[in-house]
Amino acid sequence: MLGPVPDDAARLRTHGLQVTAQRLAVLRAVSAAPHGTADDITTIVRGELGTVSRQTIYDALTVLNEKGLVRRIQPAGSPARFESRIGDNHHHLICRTCGRTVDVDCAVGSAPCLTAADGKGYEIDEAEVAYWGRCPDCVAQSRASSRRPTNAPTTPKRAARGAQKSRRSRQRMSKKAVRSE
Repeated sequence: MLGPVPDDAARLRTHGLQVTAQRLAVLRAVSAAPHGTADDITTIVRGELGTVSRQTIYDALTVLNEKGLVRRIQPAGSPARFESRIGDNHHHLICRTCGRTVDVDCAVGSAPCLTAADGKGYEIDEAEVAYWGRCPDCVAQSRASSRRPTNAPTTPKRAARGAQKSRRSRQRMSKKAVRSE
């Protein structure tokens, strides 16, 4: 079970929300699994509370996002993800290979850190940036797999042995074909 956060109930009340076990559990789950999907949050909450409907989790995430208690992000090609880091204008690094998402502080200055060249009359209060690439684990795994030996012969002797085995194998196959006719 996740430990209680004493101010979660007060935060809910401050935002005009009824304090429920499900909402408290969802807040704790989002804190425990930053950038978790609704399914991730559901798994954590069910582990804490037992049977809770998926719809209850979605409803809680929706209202908590609307009230500014959690932040919802949705990187391209990914389900919505939720985080408890709110109130700042941070961005995200997203791995193209495994989908790992991590926070990265604003590129320059305070919010909004990116000023539009032409704001078209909008009052801009947030800039959302996603940096895409590969995480260190995926880069290391890719490098390790590219160093693994292949089945290709590495010396002239091995190449000759491989060719000889291949000829024998073809000869056996053709003898079998002749016998079966």
